[in-house]
Amino acid sequence: MKKIEAIIQPFKLEEVKEAIKAIGIDGMTVTEVRGHGRQKGHKEVYRGQEYQVDLLPKIKVEMVVPDGRSEEVISALATAARTGKIGDGKIFVYEVVEAIRIRNDERGESAL
Repeated sequence: MKKIEAIIQPFKLEEVKEAIKAIGIDGMTVTEVRGHGRQKGHKEVYRGQEYQVDLLPKIKVEMVVPDGRSEEVISALATAARTGKIGDGKIFVYEVVEAIRIRNDERGESAL
């Protein structure tokens, strides 16, 4: 199993959810996060004062999928989240050793 974690632009969340749903993946966790990479933030003006916003709002999408579906999910996610501009985000892939459904103690891929 693979855990796929993506940091995306907030306005791309609906497109990503639809793309993942379209390929038959049901479970995901979505978290509002803040951060920056090469983008380094931007300047804003509030009440006449200019200040640096260096931690930008992002969305973290996490899901665990069977090994055989990981490339399909990554491709759908990347296509849906891409604008072609700096700040589109990143996708990270991790190995998952075990998954356990708390309700009935199912284990492995059947717990997904």
